[in-house]
Amino acid sequence: MGTGWYLKSFKDGSFSIYAKLYNLHIGRRFSLWSMKKDPELESALSRNRRWIVNNQIKNIILRCPNQVASVKFLQKKFKTLDLQGNAMNWLKKYPCCFEVFLENNEYYCQMTKRMMFLVDEEESVKDMQEPVFAERLAKLLMMSRDQRLNVMKLNELKRNFGFPDDYLLRIVPKYDQVFRVVNHTGRRSSMEIELTSWNPDLAVSSVERVAGKEGHEPRFSCSLPASWVKSRERFQEFNSTPYISPYLDPKGLVEGSMEMDKRTVGLVHELLSLTLWKKASIVKLGHFRREFCLPEKLNILLLKHPAIFYVSNRYQIYTVLLREAYDGSELVDKDPLVVVKEKFGELMQEGLHEYNRRHHLLNLEKKRKRGIVAVEPGKRGNQNGEVSEQDDQGGGDLGGIFDPEERKRFYRVIFDDSAP
Repeated sequence: MGTGWYLKSFKDGSFSIYAKLYNLHIGRRFSLWSMKKDPELESALSRNRRWIVNNQIKNIILRCPNQVASVKFLQKKFKTLDLQGNAMNWLKKYPCCFEVFLENNEYYCQMTKRMMFLVDEEESVKDMQEPVFAERLAKLLMMSRDQRLNVMKLNELKRNFGFPDDYLLRIVPKYDQVFRVVNHTGRRSSMEIELTSWNPDLAVSSVERVAGKEGHEPRFSCSLPASWVKSRERFQEFNSTPYISPYLDPKGLVEGSMEMDKRTVGLVHELLSLTLWKKASIVKLGHFRREFCLPEKLNILLLKHPAIFYVSNRYQIYTVLLREAYDGSELVDKDPLVVVKEKFGELMQEGLHEYNRRHHLLNLEKKRKRGIVAVEPGKRGNQNGEVSEQDDQGGGDLGGIFDPEERKRFYRVIFDDSAP
């Protein structure tokens, strides 16, 4: 079997690597694509990586009696999350989030008052957002081919859309005039949510809504720098053809045609517009290939439209992000639930900073006792002995707990849950 490689580059900085593998009977062509990296969007993709585990711990504690969990119990849960670190060490890193105490010769953990306040605020926001969640669910069903979606598949993306874990009991029964749960085989894997009432007011995409406000025909917006000349020219050519709403029935469209590509781009644009963080795993979107009539090689189609989407393989997980939704690394419009989650992140970072400061001062004291005055290279302390911003940012990373291979495995298991 022979292998041939060649590299094709573009002026805008993007490139493609092609591999040709030939067998005696079958010849296959695989393409590995790469998009020019955007540091600010990469930062947006990785911003929540540090508190995904803390969100898991929070949910575990909330399900425990009196919302108190033993550290031994949390350690066992760490193993189910494929984490190799010590639960006690992890909890001590975030004193603003978790309190650890000793009782009957065993350590227990509970959330701090500030953390519980945010938990209550999050639940309050979820209660207020229930009509919004119902609309999002209805729009998803309206875009699907048969106006129904498999529950197990939908659960993979429920956090992306902000749906609570118990949305089947919390939201669906309240809107029985819009949804119903069906299961024709009796198997749990066959359970589906079906739309029972079509609302034309909801069958309006975000592109069409913006066009209506600005008084022009629906079209996509370009979010590329002026230096991306070739990509902008390709975008203008693509954008010159009529916009096709993702809520229209695609049965009359031919797979692989320009019209079908236009509809698919509009559908993915609308799906990302409905998510909290305006991003999603391409692999998980691909699980809905039949329901949303998506192409088999969705990633290749998305990479053809860098003016609309940003595709990243950070942590070995292909993720697509809606460019227009971001100003630098910040979301332009933040969902109320995102605002609460960012407060959670800020509280965690505050505790991490305090942990790093104490740890740094403790190390300095140990060095003084040993007669070592100099500070290690790369670590700078100010006059108050506080750790520098650079050290603070690095101290909360997972590098102190995992080796590189373990860290990769951690992100594949945990980070893929895009919106905790």
